[in-house]
Amino acid sequence: MITGASSGIGEAAARLFAAEGAAVLLMARRGDVLEQLAQEINDSGGRAAISSGDVSVAEDVQRAVAATLEHFGALDAAFNNAGFVGEDLSPMHELDQALFDRMIDVNVRGTWNCLRSQIPVMLEAGAGAVVNTSSTAAMVATGAPVPYVAAKHAVLGMTRAAAAEYAAHNIRINTLVVGTTRTDMINHVVEARPELEEVFVSRQMQKRMADPVEIAQAALWLCSDRASFTTGTALAVDGGLTSN
Repeated sequence: MITGASSGIGEAAARLFAAEGAAVLLMARRGDVLEQLAQEINDSGGRAAISSGDVSVAEDVQRAVAATLEHFGALDAAFNNAGFVGEDLSPMHELDQALFDRMIDVNVRGTWNCLRSQIPVMLEAGAGAVVNTSSTAAMVATGAPVPYVAAKHAVLGMTRAAAAEYAAHNIRINTLVVGTTRTDMINHVVEARPELEEVFVSRQMQKRMADPVEIAQAALWLCSDRASFTTGTALAVDGGLTSN
């Protein structure tokens, strides 16, 4: 199960996971985009199904988990990737309250909803792997809006606490500390303010943005049996930013 699958890291993960042999259930709000992506995966010999919805709505997430079981009979791994930052980079006191609410709803409540629906299925199966998308904003003040930094700190904390609770049940839960990645969301910000592209990568050792598939590769590893002794970790895929 991959959330935020209609574009960016989620889309790259959908294609990569399917190419590696996984059956993928794709969730995002844009059902028409998901349908096209799933069709492309199926046409190329993969296995994909969709369940459109908003991760901030618990019923939508529950429906996606149920769809995973209906189509594929199991939920072995989940990549909880859906996120929201918005394009308003105003100081905290000038941000609209609704923007704060949306950042918390998607990033924090969305991750909570996913874990709450996925873990019972994995408990019944006796094993599972979950990867939550966090950000370098979970580690340092990156210049992203304050609510986003707070939300990604929460995702990191939620991951660590959940990993501790379910390790004895053979369920591994990890998070990706993602650096600036060339997604549609970032492209829109850079198009509006081109000078930010250099700012975004200035603190990194590698002075470039990541391609979405580079993040997807890390998620694939954490979801696979190759990461069998890895849980509760915050895996940095950030061009060296958090090592500076």
